[in-house]
Amino acid sequence: LIGMIGERLDHESTHSSNVQKIKSQPSNLSPIMPISNIAVGSPSEATRPDALKAALAEFISTMIFVFAGSGSGMAFNKLTDNGATTPSGLVAAALAHAFGLFVAVSVGANISGGHVNPAVTFGAFVGGNITLLRGILYWIAQLLGSVVACLLLKFATGGLVVPAFGLSAGVGVLNAFVFEIVMTFGLVYTVYATAVDPKNGSLGTIAPIAIGFIVGANILAGGVFSGASMNPAVAFGPAVVSWSWSNHWVYWAGPLVGGGIAGLVYELFFINTTHEQLPTTDY
Repeated sequence: LIGMIGERLDHESTHSSNVQKIKSQPSNLSPIMPISNIAVGSPSEATRPDALKAALAEFISTMIFVFAGSGSGMAFNKLTDNGATTPSGLVAAALAHAFGLFVAVSVGANISGGHVNPAVTFGAFVGGNITLLRGILYWIAQLLGSVVACLLLKFATGGLVVPAFGLSAGVGVLNAFVFEIVMTFGLVYTVYATAVDPKNGSLGTIAPIAIGFIVGANILAGGVFSGASMNPAVAFGPAVVSWSWSNHWVYWAGPLVGGGIAGLVYELFFINTTHEQLPTTDY
């Protein structure tokens, strides 16, 4: 996955004109601590052509993903008379989101890194792989992409309701919060392991597939409980268009906490350690 691997490799070279990872000022913290690499970035970064192109790529990728994911649920509801909450509806949602994210990450990887998710961007930030200002730019693009996708869905379907995320009956807020933390941790950890870690070897070529698979699997595991958002942008667009904000904070707090923990854990325990890579034939 050239784009996201490039972010990690650029950490070693300040001469690249397309730096994705920007080192912070010297810190008293140990160099193995991810927080020592966190950087705010220069205000001019937000207007640089490469940053604007990356933001546009995030907008388009997120729009593609949300249109496919939310659209599949709306289509299933129409075909089955509101049967999206049935077991077959859950499987359909998992497949649609897995395939959609695979494509969205693939098409954005070489331009922006293919984050397509504010939680992934936040995980990259706390791990020192993206500056705060560029991260904010990504967030804006991702949220706008989701809103535009949902508006297009509402228009194209003749005014059908774009379902907002919500808790299932009998599921408490704390339960959903934990679900979102754990599922997003798995997602961002997968992103780090397959796309960010420079030691990933040939695994980097399957990063979009692995990322799509973990999202699909998590939807099968948590979809009937919290809706399995794992992505604040995915929840934000439908909430805006349907103007439904019940427990919406869960779909921000949970993914951001899970993504942040994953970024810190991987950076702290794996990125800065060396190991002898297994031969390709061993996996």
